[in-house]
Amino acid sequence: MEGILMEFLSFMLGDEQYAIDILCVREIRAYMPVTRIANAAASMKGIFDLRGAIVPVFDMRILLGLAPAPAGGHPVVIILDIDGKPAGIVVDSVCQVVALVEGSVKPVPAAKAHAAASSIRGVASLEEGMLIVLDIARLMASLDEPVRAEAA
Repeated sequence: MEGILMEFLSFMLGDEQYAIDILCVREIRAYMPVTRIANAAASMKGIFDLRGAIVPVFDMRILLGLAPAPAGGHPVVIILDIDGKPAGIVVDSVCQVVALVEGSVKPVPAAKAHAAASSIRGVASLEEGMLIVLDIARLMASLDEPVRAEAA
């Protein structure tokens, strides 16, 4: 018996393909200039106005502990809707929507080298290679934790 079919939006960061739950994606846009915020975390590229909503934009490479993107690329912003809050993530490129059977996402061996490791749901094998499936809601919630700690 097959498991539940889940859909993910896949994207590239360098040579690696990642995926996030399609239900968290509001829209995809070409990268646009952002307004930088003083004393913001290094992962926060800035903010922009999206039809009247102020949207924070984060660099997925920094969030995942990867090297910065080479100059001259054409990054893309994936606009997320996490619990009614918009946020943007900058990726190198968007690939496609991938449908996976629930059991096809396998756990990652326990390598907790970076804080973002807890945001990896698992990996799936595709014809073209491995797909790293992220728990984007958990990753974005972890960005709010330092703010909550400062407010306490």
